[in-house]
Amino acid sequence: MIKRILLGIMVLLLCISSSAQVSAILGDWKTVDDKTGERRSIVTIYKGSDGLYYGKISKMLMYQELELKCEACKDEDHNAPIEGLVIIRGMKAEDGQLVGGKVLDPESGKFYYGKIYLKDGKLVLRGSLDKRGFLGRNQTWVK
Repeated sequence: MIKRILLGIMVLLLCISSSAQVSAILGDWKTVDDKTGERRSIVTIYKGSDGLYYGKISKMLMYQELELKCEACKDEDHNAPIEGLVIIRGMKAEDGQLVGGKVLDPESGKFYYGKIYLKDGKLVLRGSLDKRGFLGRNQTWVK
């Protein structure tokens, strides 16, 4: 009986810890250009009304990119302004991470499988060609 109670408490604590990690992912993050190291935009990560998680480019930081449009994008995103574009779509919380959704690369117009987690106080976005995340790359964003 005591073992069951302790097991229940441990599971509850893990759920609370996992939920706190996901809450820390929410909010504004500065994206950093992989090549130059310059800060390019602010992405706001939020929970949608459907219970899934999304991220949109809420502000472009480089003045020469303020008027950019997503020319390579397809469907409703074609020629949409980059500022305001939803680039993280339909992710779900799992073990303190966001997984299972898609990430849009506005430069290529392509979608990738996505995974988001925190490491050393920074956000790591993993975009990959495969669901398991083997073929892809990471971007690190700062709060």
